[in-house]
Amino acid sequence: MSEPQAIGRVVQVNVSPGGVPKHAVPEARVERLGLAGDRHRGDTVHGGPHRAVCLFAIEALQRVADEGHPIEPGSVGENLTTEGIELALLPAGTRLAIGQDVVLEMSGPTNPCDNIAASFHDGRSGRISILTHPTDSRMYARTLAEGVVRTGDSIRVLPPLPDSLAETHALLDRLDSVGAAAEVALWTSARAAGHDIRIVDDGELLMAAAPALPGPPFNKAHGYRTLPNLLQRMLDHFRRHGTVGWISAEEPPWPGAEPDGGGLLLVADVEPLVERIARLRPQSVQGLEIAAVGRDEAQAWARSLVEWSAIDPVVGPVWIGLAPFLAVSPGNHLYAATVDGRPAAVSGLFTRRRVGLLRTTAVAPAFRGRGIQRALIAHRVQQAVELGCTLIHAGATEHSVSQRNLEAMGLEVIWRRYRYRFDPAAPPAGIKP
Repeated sequence: MSEPQAIGRVVQVNVSPGGVPKHAVPEARVERLGLAGDRHRGDTVHGGPHRAVCLFAIEALQRVADEGHPIEPGSVGENLTTEGIELALLPAGTRLAIGQDVVLEMSGPTNPCDNIAASFHDGRSGRISILTHPTDSRMYARTLAEGVVRTGDSIRVLPPLPDSLAETHALLDRLDSVGAAAEVALWTSARAAGHDIRIVDDGELLMAAAPALPGPPFNKAHGYRTLPNLLQRMLDHFRRHGTVGWISAEEPPWPGAEPDGGGLLLVADVEPLVERIARLRPQSVQGLEIAAVGRDEAQAWARSLVEWSAIDPVVGPVWIGLAPFLAVSPGNHLYAATVDGRPAAVSGLFTRRRVGLLRTTAVAPAFRGRGIQRALIAHRVQQAVELGCTLIHAGATEHSVSQRNLEAMGLEVIWRRYRYRFDPAAPPAGIKP
């Protein structure tokens, strides 16, 4: 190991069968998914491999207590109360070597929730939000090396490993929350149009099932990256509603699983992207005009999308019916392009948390190969900038025209995610029927 940058110690080890406060124990075994014997009341927002251990510095706790709040070690649900290190100031990827065996990797801040309200005299748990008090947040960590942690153990602070993905996962936390919101907007628009969509939107677990609508768009589960321990709950969702469903995952979620689609996640900071677009000038397609689409024009927009893309014709009418609701849902922006007055392409943009998510684009066959897709990328980036976005995000099938265009414009691939099909009527080996 590298020389430590700082040395602290474990003040208290805390566990509970669920909820807060967590109670002091002399020692506990730290495993991949957290401390043995510890449970969470909200397992879709706590726990999982990226949030295995929650830590809180006694220095931050004391600052909060000095304001008169009834907070004490374990009362806000941290597993390890520490001393000597300002945990909230450590960058993602920093390692903590604790005692003889345990090594943790800092993964990000712990968002406050109502479950810890009793530790604050006004009930406002936001007092330990990293957004408002950057030094006083609890922090999550991954388990790099399992072992026993004890009260009084030393803590050595080590730099990130060269191949650490901690910063990438921190970015994915933000991007996935935006993508989840976009999915929910699509599903609720379909439901508003009269379709039977059974939606679970619970923390980082997001699932939909539509018994009458075959295919992935309305029968899928998100959240495997952070909550692989809840795979059975995802599969049970499809069993309960009698639908074939798809799991979005970075790895086979069960032995022998083969991907059934999926692709790449791309991202770019706005400033260099805008500069690159200005140099490329992709908007200069002769006769091209791009206009926002409102509710009244949304069904025509959807008809073009269905006609010009690979949308299953069985669910094509669903897209046409939901489009007016999608057009007016918060964060959604639809665009249509014409060339010399002729319909040429359609696209979408979703904005949330200062992220501009470039949604589906479809170009009419007669206008392909003219640079219209790149022009639509540039247009949506500009729209996202005007809406205050600082990051641009998109998905694409690997080796596709979309990937080439997005990369040519300046977006970079940061992640691969696949889609795995689950049929409740023929479950794979090792998965309960």
